[in-house]
Amino acid sequence: MIEKYEFKRHRRLRSSSAMRDIVRETTLQTDDFIYPLFVLEGEHIKNEVSSMPGVYQLSLDQLTSEMAEITDLGIKAVMLFGVPDEKDAQGTGAFIQDGIVQRATRIIKEKYPELLVIADTCLCEYTSHGHCGVIENEDVHNDHSLPLLAKTAVSQAEAGADIIAPSNMMDGFVVAIRDSLDQAGFEHIPIMSYAVKYASAFYGPFRDAADSTPQFGDRKTYQMDPANRLEALREAESDIEEGADFLIVKPALAYLDIVRDVKNNINVPVVAYNVSGEYAMVKAASLNGWVNERELVLEKLTAMKRAGADMIMTYFAKDAAKWLNE
Repeated sequence: MIEKYEFKRHRRLRSSSAMRDIVRETTLQTDDFIYPLFVLEGEHIKNEVSSMPGVYQLSLDQLTSEMAEITDLGIKAVMLFGVPDEKDAQGTGAFIQDGIVQRATRIIKEKYPELLVIADTCLCEYTSHGHCGVIENEDVHNDHSLPLLAKTAVSQAEAGADIIAPSNMMDGFVVAIRDSLDQAGFEHIPIMSYAVKYASAFYGPFRDAADSTPQFGDRKTYQMDPANRLEALREAESDIEEGADFLIVKPALAYLDIVRDVKNNINVPVVAYNVSGEYAMVKAASLNGWVNERELVLEKLTAMKRAGADMIMTYFAKDAAKWLNE
């Protein structure tokens, strides 16, 4: 005879697929996704990034077919990263009128005006030294970098970008960009700030895709120490005070506690950036048959939503959209 115990029957709400569906607390949908794109000079180019299977560098003539697929899947936003042919110490290619991101933005907005174009606003892809600002005395000079970042933001807005996303982690970059956008008549353009960006080992494959590896040193003097939690809130609060409309936490998977902290303390939309290293690990395991890619990807993206992300920037956006649409 079974001894009587007092306990709760939690399994009652897991008894069938329909039951699990109606009590599900977190829902993942295609509207949540932002898809990063790498655009480069040339024609008829679709280069697969060796460390990111399924992710490509695209020449401008490849954008139309790419946008058709993205919009057909129901994805509403893309993030543009430029890979220029020429680089210099000032990162001039970031803010010139016919820069690679500016031209890509015009093409997308002409053919797919309903698609949101988010422009990554940084100098690292365009500088010969690979850092996110101006180098003086072998260090990134914070204040001298701000005018160039502001010029980049205005140039991107002039090209038609819907959202400016500065990723450089210079102190004061949000207020400098906000002021310049307003003076140029772009008061309506929101800023999606990389407010909480850690100096992470998860960025390696991105640097292959964007050709943005620093030529000396590292970025630890301006990106955050992965050991720090409270600093993330200070960074987020500063960016809100300076005029940010969205906040990005980057990376996402190893920093879900930070996503939740920011969401609990700051009342603006929070974006989790599911970065290149997180993508590459799953792809490698999947290609080796070690994991079920579909189940693993949807689980981790759901975890980001559960942690508090309102949107997820992810290289899995197209795959995840296909799975969800099925």
